[in-house]
Order: sequence, then C-alpha cells, then structure tokens
Amino acid sequence: MENSIEIMLPAVLRVDPRDNVATTLRDIAPGETLVAGGISVVADAAVPKGHKLALAALADGDVVVKYGFPIGRATTAIVAGAHVHSHNLVTALGGEGEYTYVPPAARVHGAVSPATFSGFVREDGRVGTRNEIWILPTVGCVARTAQKIAARAGSSVRGSVGGVFAFGHPHGCSQLGNDLAGTRAILAALANHPNAGGVLILGLGCESNQIDAMLALIPEARRDRIRTLRAQGAGDEIEAGLALVDELIDIAATAERQEVGVDRLVVGLKCGGSDAFSGLTANPLVGRVADAVTAAGGSAVLTEIPEVFGAETLLMARARDEATFDGIVRLVNDFKRYFLAHGEPVSENPSPGNIVGGITTLEEKSLGAVQKGGHAIVEDVIAYGAQVRRTGLTLLEAPGNDAVSSTALAAAGATVILFTTGRGTPLGFPVPTLKIASNSALAAAKPRWIDFDAGSVLADGLDGAAAAMMSRIREVASGATTAAERNDEREIAIWKRGVTL
Repeated sequence: MENSIEIMLPAVLRVDPRDNVATTLRDIAPGETLVAGGISVVADAAVPKGHKLALAALADGDVVVKYGFPIGRATTAIVAGAHVHSHNLVTALGGEGEYTYVPPAARVHGAVSPATFSGFVREDGRVGTRNEIWILPTVGCVARTAQKIAARAGSSVRGSVGGVFAFGHPHGCSQLGNDLAGTRAILAALANHPNAGGVLILGLGCESNQIDAMLALIPEARRDRIRTLRAQGAGDEIEAGLALVDELIDIAATAERQEVGVDRLVVGLKCGGSDAFSGLTANPLVGRVADAVTAAGGSAVLTEIPEVFGAETLLMARARDEATFDGIVRLVNDFKRYFLAHGEPVSENPSPGNIVGGITTLEEKSLGAVQKGGHAIVEDVIAYGAQVRRTGLTLLEAPGNDAVSSTALAAAGATVILFTTGRGTPLGFPVPTLKIASNSALAAAKPRWIDFDAGSVLADGLDGAAAAMMSRIREVASGATTAAERNDEREIAIWKRGVTL
C-alpha cells in the first residue's frame, strides 16, 4: 500500500502584514504557542476555529486590522494571544460617507484564456448555458397555476429543451410606484434571459402588474419566443397554458449547443452563509475566476451592496472613470439612507451564522466579500432589474438577502452564479448556481449541496484551485448539472420595498 503524505497546515494565518489579528485554522487551546507572519504569541484562552486571535496588545479604542484594513475597534484592553470577537470588538461604521475620486492605476491584463464552453447562441448574440422553457407569473394569484402547467408540460420536452420551470412569487398586485416598477422590471428581465428558449408570461387579468406593461420592457426581437396568457380570459387556463408551452417547446427544441469562448460567459458573484474562511479561500478563488473571465472579454456581476459597507473604497478605487465612481458612491450612500430611513443602523450585519463562524463586524464581512470581484476595473453600475450592458466587472443594486440578490443576478443576465458559502445552503435559482464551500468540512458534510471544495486553497494555493474551478464552470456552462439542479432547487425572490395596499 502506498504511503500517504499528510499536509500540515499552520494553526493560524495572518492575511496581510499590516494585520494585528490572525485567523485560527483549527481550534486553539489555552497556552499554545502560535506563530503567524513571524510573530509568536501564546494563546490566552481557547479560540474556536475560524475566529481571530490578537497578535499584539491592543488598548481600549484601538483599531483592529485584518486584510490590511480596519475591521472595527477594541472595546476593552486586549492582550496578545487573546480571542478577538464580539465580546471585545465592535464596528466603526456610521452613516453616509464622503469619498474623493482618484483615477485608477493602469490596468493590468493577464493572459487571455483560450478556454471554451458549449452554449446556446441566441439571435442577439448572447449565449445561454441552458435551453429551457420558463413560466413567469405576473402576480402571486397565479403562481400555483404556473406550477401546475410546468409540472404537466415537463413530460412534453423534446430536442434540446432541458425542462419547463415555473418561478412563482407573491407580488404583482397591491403595489405602487417604484415598488411595482421593480417587480415588473425583474420579471421582464428574466423573460429576456438567454437561458430561456421560450417564456410563458402568465397573468390573472386584473393585477397591477399588467402583461402589456411588462412586454414593453422586453426587446421586440425577443418577443417571438414569448407567449402570454390571462387566466381570467381563458376557459381552462391549464389547458390553454399547456398549448402555449407546447408552441414554445417547438421553437426552442431546434437550438443546438455551439462551442464559444469564455468571453461569452456572464458570471454572477454571490456569497451566503459565510464564515471566516470565506474571505481566505472561496471568495479569493471566485475573484481569480472573475478576473479570468473579464480578462477574456466576458462579464462578471457583483451585488449585495450592504455587504460592501466598510470595503466600498476598494471598489471605488477601481472605477473606470469619474462617472462610474459617482455611481458607486450614490449606490452605497443610497443604501445607507435606506437603512437609516427605517431606523436601522447600517451595520446590522453579520448574521448569527456568520458570527458563529468567526465573522465579528460588517467591515470584516465586507472585506472578505468584495474579494469575489477580483481585481478587475469596475466598468459599470446598474440598477435593480437592469441588465448587463458592458463587459468586465459590473456592480448591481440589490440587498444582501441570498434569494433576492441571486434573482437580481439572474435577471441582470448572469448565465452561471458562483455562490460561496461557509455554512451551507440548498438554495437554487433560475440559472445554474455552483455552491462553493469555503472549508472542506462543509464539502464533506453536505455533498448534496456543494459543487466545489475551496478548502483546498489553504493547502494547495489559489492557482491550482482556480484552474480546477474554471474547468468545473465550463462543464456546467456546457450542460453538466449543479447540485441545486439535481435537487430541483429553483426559485426567485423579488425585493419588496414599498407599501402594500
């Protein structure tokens, strides 16, 4: 039998030479001598895996630094070797910020990837990673009707059609103004998605979100792949819906996959159920992939705006021009005003699961989260419900909520979503969603949820993991199923912001 080689990882990791805390890579016992970045300390107490340990003595009010940036301030004196967490560290975030534009440094272009995938080239030149029939209800009243039609129509798929899927939601009526406009925009954008070979827009008839208003937002060239049905005007809405879906299947079934470059990919970047390892492994890994896709001429979309608070200047420093910089500033400050107008602090984050996993403040969470965007120039800033209009990295308006932000990414045109997680989640969305575990323990515990183990980054480094990750993305973009697809996890969630009548 061959001898196995055990890879010994360090016990703690100092991410940046400027850091005065290190992250524990395993549970630490009191009295252990630990070395991080050339600094030796003795653990003052037990420190759980993924949490922070002080590398130097800190006074009450001192700034705590991780990733090379402040993540909050100490609330008491902290000795070297002490556990640093919510009992002695708080956020330093307040309200709106003032920012000054500085032109970005010269762009650094890496080698353009010759990699390809097999996708569905649409009439407008966009490329889908799936060829499906989608049923989109305009209003919650017909959400179950849409599901019934999809369930019965599923047995009729043929050719290259991958299935018939209904995406229910509770909105579309009793909404006003911008709230209604947001619902309409997100559904119209989904109807225009290249992964949908055909779309049935199913209305009730009397709802606020009228079909004609939705159609007006969809490019006319796309409408030959769209059918509409008002349930109140049909004798048997199920049978009428099945007949229309059958027409759409006929249209979509003739499409064939074609080999195209990764410059035709649009990747959505998302994290959910994060832990302290998310910023060390999975998010930097996704950042490497995002850089590879954008360097090749493709697109990447970053969202979850409240989860860039405290790290927003890193994105602002990469704005392509002053107008884009101003767009990022407006987006960040508008979100802060949104919180403050509802009487909530801008720092009402991390979640309970994040805290258990070792993340203490929103600054810490944000500095880990923005790494998903890699180092690419921010080329554009778009509103909720809008669609990607430039190659490169785009910043999208949406909250941090997993389902709402992932739906917004799909609506923006993402044909694959890269979803990093340290705690795990089974959620899936309209487009293929790869779940990337930040730690190997999660990948081993939840193989039905996880598509890729980024825990290997600690032992093997980013380069090998990035190559393997890109290979897996290309396989999924070419038709290989994700865990969420195999588990029939597909849903949407719409951002509800206004009053309900």
